[in-house]
Amino acid sequence: MKEFRRSRRRQVGEATQVTDSMTELVIGHIGNVSETGMLVMSNAPLVSDALYQLRFALPDGGGRTAFEVGAHLLWHDQASAPGQAWVGFRFITMSDQQMQQLRRWIDAPGSQYA
Repeated sequence: MKEFRRSRRRQVGEATQVTDSMTELVIGHIGNVSETGMLVMSNAPLVSDALYQLRFALPDGGGRTAFEVGAHLLWHDQASAPGQAWVGFRFITMSDQQMQQLRRWIDAPGSQYA
């Protein structure tokens, strides 16, 4: 099957929470991340086509690298578990330093891609 995505999506090997920075509520867990966005398994009521300020920390060689991003909720789809949904976010703001960290994390040796 041919891959049509513009950016590689790295799977996150452990449960990684995503927090809405405005409400301080955990909205879900990351499924995968690319340079342009991420897939989240959410258990929070989110609004389609809305803008969010999100915080998460990716595992990085025994530690964690923190990210704070502006994101646009592009789509959501009900998951098989009641009250949960798959949610697609597109990153709209991220510092240059964090973008470089994210690129290194995605390209790290041993990464698994979705």
